[in-house]
Amino acid sequence: MLYGLPGTGKTLLAKAVASTSESNFISIKGPELLSKWVGESEKGVREVFRKARQAAPCVIFFDEIDAIAPRRSGTNGGGGDSHVTERLVSQMLTEIDGLEDLKGVVIIGATNRPDIIDEALLRPGRFDRLLEIPIPDKYARKQILQIYLKKKPLGADVNIDKLVDLTDRYTGAEIEALVNAAAIAAVREYIISKEQKFNKEKDTNNIEYQSSEIKKEKYEKDKKEEELEISMKHFESSLSKITKKKILLSLRQLIV
Repeated sequence: MLYGLPGTGKTLLAKAVASTSESNFISIKGPELLSKWVGESEKGVREVFRKARQAAPCVIFFDEIDAIAPRRSGTNGGGGDSHVTERLVSQMLTEIDGLEDLKGVVIIGATNRPDIIDEALLRPGRFDRLLEIPIPDKYARKQILQIYLKKKPLGADVNIDKLVDLTDRYTGAEIEALVNAAAIAAVREYIISKEQKFNKEKDTNNIEYQSSEIKKEKYEKDKKEEELEISMKHFESSLSKITKKKILLSLRQLIV
């Protein structure tokens, strides 16, 4: 069972396990198995394990497993949803260590709420190994940044070591969002500058009177001078937006 904050890379880690072991990979989002029809949810669980046995060696990955395996204590609000999740837990227990052997099948679960998982699933022989996926440290953040910045047109002022320090306590998903936001900001600024320059040249009314050779030289010069680059200011502006989102999410969790 992998647990940790959202965005720390639990799903990526499960995919890496499957690819390095050269096994088949079946990924299931927890809520996908929930159905309003009686018996369909349990049928979905049986179908997943049946396919895994046929495709062995195989890795079954249950993402957001807390949605289908909460504690069977009747605290889910009662009603139909509570009975559905109870039957799902019972079906999973039957499939994991029932009469049919799961030879060549490895089961991995991921959640950010290990405290609400049913205790029966966590006993030895089932999801008995709980592995915490922590927030990336300084070295890991540098590796993540280097991966996402690999094919980006970076400016000369971009300092990866400074970005590593600025992204302290950031998850891998938040670092990816930061890089994408900085790239979008750079593209937006580039388009605006091009439009302003075009309008300025249009107002001079000299473009149509220039020869084709002068126009070509001017175009090549502008192309060299105004290449699209992601500078440090784009990262800093995007960083402030993501930091605000993190604060808002933390406040919401405290209120809840």
